[in-house]
Amino acid sequence: MAATDSVSVPLPDSSHGRTLIAGIGNIFLGDDGFGVEAVRRLAGRPLPPGVDLMDAGIRGVHLAYRLLDGYRRLVLVDTVDRGAPPGTVYVIEVDPAGTAPEGSPPAALDGHGMDPAAVLRLMGDLHAGAGGTLPEHVQVVGCQPLSAEEGIGLSEPVAAAVGPAADLVLDLVRRPPGAIAGTAHRRS
Repeated sequence: MAATDSVSVPLPDSSHGRTLIAGIGNIFLGDDGFGVEAVRRLAGRPLPPGVDLMDAGIRGVHLAYRLLDGYRRLVLVDTVDRGAPPGTVYVIEVDPAGTAPEGSPPAALDGHGMDPAAVLRLMGDLHAGAGGTLPEHVQVVGCQPLSAEEGIGLSEPVAAAVGPAADLVLDLVRRPPGAIAGTAHRRS
């Protein structure tokens, strides 16, 4: 091969752009700690290049600011109540451009109680005021909770869903965005 010839080599998994996986939830409210536990489980596994983890917990404002750092994809891991049996895991595609209807009030800055929708609205508000790059693709890996009452620890069905959810998150970040949207997974 001549010195001027080039070989096209496919990029590794990071070819989809930088990805942030953020665990959301309050570990003092039972199953609400699901997202935090799933990200903790992912911290012990090898991640594809360009993928970062964040235990956002209840710090939605910090997550919104971090998202201005140029992530192309965001995967939020949290509880999602859709009326399914506890432990059911969902993949939900979110349109980041449609998170706040035009003319809606700015997101309320509650540093300890922002849900993912409020984080995405705040992210849009921050982008409008400060610039930065918004994620082009947002997915939520959500688990149907059994209980969000005060107490530390996940219920049995939600605890059993943590491992499969972590596997699903890794599968998501290795695929092009939107490859398995709207999927519901039940543990056996």
